[in-house]
Amino acid sequence: MERTAGERWVAGVDVGGSGVRVALAPDRWPDGLAEARTAQVAVPARVAAASGGHDARALLGGLLPALRGLAAGLPEGARIGAVAVGATGMALLGRDLAAHLPGPLAEATGARHLVLAGDAVTAHVGALGTGAGVTVAGGTGLVALGYRPGAGWRRADGWGQLLGDCGSGGWLGRAGLEAALRAYDGRPGGSPVLLAAAERRYGPATGLPAALQPRPDRAALLAAFAPDVAAAAEHGCPVAAGLLRRAGEEIAATATAAATSAGLPGPDLALTGGLFRLTALRRATLDALATRLPAARPRTPDGPPLLGALRLAATAPDLPWPLRPPLLTVLPG
Repeated sequence: MERTAGERWVAGVDVGGSGVRVALAPDRWPDGLAEARTAQVAVPARVAAASGGHDARALLGGLLPALRGLAAGLPEGARIGAVAVGATGMALLGRDLAAHLPGPLAEATGARHLVLAGDAVTAHVGALGTGAGVTVAGGTGLVALGYRPGAGWRRADGWGQLLGDCGSGGWLGRAGLEAALRAYDGRPGGSPVLLAAAERRYGPATGLPAALQPRPDRAALLAAFAPDVAAAAEHGCPVAAGLLRRAGEEIAATATAAATSAGLPGPDLALTGGLFRLTALRRATLDALATRLPAARPRTPDGPPLLGALRLAATAPDLPWPLRPPLLTVLPG
């Protein structure tokens, strides 16, 4: 890719529950990721007990080398003008990130502006740009965001693994493991198919509590079982099929809440994130939306949350979306 020396580039970062995606792209409104240099880092989001939020040090340990690696391949004289970071749970658990990301990111990239956003915002900006609508970001966690110019952002769920994220990968994986352990005990609602799948993935059922509960990346480990639940449903397991229907209903209820709060009775609606690559779950969600929010217009997203992060960086510091710290804020680098 030939570029003129001195051209300004921007960086986008998407911090999910199971890993970090990074992109560098020329500083203009991107329609996609075709011109971006991208990297993926297997650093799941971790909550630090000391800060009561995301562990900035753990994130930087994987993010900075990835950024330096991408920047090393830029044309001579190119510079990074802005960095945008979208992180799962930013609105509720982002205090440590806001305190400790700006300095190291500015030092590593030379960027003059840093945008911090919740993953719901980067999902919406990546999916619908500046347009009104509802975006559901589904992965390890789940959140819906309704946006209407003049009315601002309206968020639903995104409360995290312990208190919400209903229908998410973590939620579905946990429900599937509960059904597996019910089968192990001989309690109603169990699934021998899911028990076998759980033992293939995690080892003997009796070791599950020790394997999962102490882990700071527990949500990502639970979400890893969601594809097993979807596969079991596709192969005729009635318990797994019921869990997928419940997940779809929960997701549709969250999307409807965001649409109602934003005053959007018939919104453009985008389902984005790795969760919706599970075909059966996507189908269950659309079926539930047809009942709960029948006037919604499902739309193929422009791109993933990583595209949203690049769009935020490309428009910094004068974003065309309303600032609402900590959901969306711009800091000097």
